[in-house]
Amino acid sequence: MQRYSAFSLARRALGGHRGWEPAWRKATLRGAYDVVVIGGGGHGLATAYYLMANHGVARVAVIEKGWIGGGNVGRNTTVFRSNYLLEDNIRFYEHALKLWEGLTEELDFNLMVSQRGCLMLATSLGEMNALRRRGNMMRLAGTDAEYLSGDEVRREVPNVVGEDDGLWPIYGGLMQRRAGTIRHDAVAWGLARGASARGADIVENCEALDFLWTGGRISGVRTTLGDVTCDKVVLATAGSASLLAAKAGLRLPIESHLLQAFVTEGLKPLVDTVIVWGGPGHFYISQSDKGGLVFGGDLDGYNSYAQRGNLPLVEDVISAGIGLMPNISRLRLLRHWGGIMDMTMDGSPIIGPAPVDGLILDVGWCYGGFKAIPAGGWLAAHAAATGSPHELAPPFALDRFARGRLLDETGNGPVPNRQ
Repeated sequence: MQRYSAFSLARRALGGHRGWEPAWRKATLRGAYDVVVIGGGGHGLATAYYLMANHGVARVAVIEKGWIGGGNVGRNTTVFRSNYLLEDNIRFYEHALKLWEGLTEELDFNLMVSQRGCLMLATSLGEMNALRRRGNMMRLAGTDAEYLSGDEVRREVPNVVGEDDGLWPIYGGLMQRRAGTIRHDAVAWGLARGASARGADIVENCEALDFLWTGGRISGVRTTLGDVTCDKVVLATAGSASLLAAKAGLRLPIESHLLQAFVTEGLKPLVDTVIVWGGPGHFYISQSDKGGLVFGGDLDGYNSYAQRGNLPLVEDVISAGIGLMPNISRLRLLRHWGGIMDMTMDGSPIIGPAPVDGLILDVGWCYGGFKAIPAGGWLAAHAAATGSPHELAPPFALDRFARGRLLDETGNGPVPNRQ
């Protein structure tokens, strides 16, 4: 693998940028592997990388029906954080946050990790009490949480919350300073590069059609490029998880919904942290390195596999944004897109061995899929390589729905202030 450095950049620049190698190999699908990962998004690529880096699995394939970076890994608002309420969620997402902190150096690829902090706002006493409870749980679980009074919030983000508070009184906030944003396409490319360098075959434009069976266990995958056999299959698809699981005889507790996101024209620095407001209007916002404001809100209220949204939800999100930040009302929207969210009944993912021999699940990521990429891949790789769940994985097992052991933050998973 070609190493990246200031020296190599200068040398290539002086040579007219000739001689750069492709970031990853354009592999051809072979007939047999140890593990086949279905889904070339963040979780699938992270699973392949950690299968080889942590467990030494030699033959790994990642099959992607589209192109690397074309799915939900490139259709999100780039935030990572671990400011959850329930202990199992906090521990899992804190593991992800710690992996993010070292992944740029590990992959030798600039993921543009910006730990600019995540500030959750409270616009009522009830919301402030909920944030205090959440912050206490975060501290007990060993992660960072800092309470801010209303005046401290105004000093922290003067361009967002002015002295008159706009339409909503600001009672305070909860800050996690280690949270922040990451460049989403860099995550896809960096993980693809890292997995490919260790020998994984990354095969684009290869759709999984069905599973192959031997003696009651899954023994391979039927694809548009032919059949491939393997010892284990990892299902790491976003939006299509329930469809593919059905081909394995599983009915997952998942509904597919659309989540819309937006980016404005570029402007001078306005928001230097991630702002999350889960009060009367659900709204979250940050500013990209290009200057655009990146924001979003609630799910569309109906099941859909489309990647386009509806106008009532656009109005709802923008109304909440203007209610919180009236100064953005005259900005032009440059882009508006949607991603398919696999929502479980308790708002938390499903990770670990499936009740079908030979199948590992890494699905149902709801709102938290992007921020969980390295931890999700870490746990899925552990299950595929060892046959048993990682120590962080049991609370996220599929059978929790049958056992009544839901990780239920009121069915919203990571959405703040809605306990």
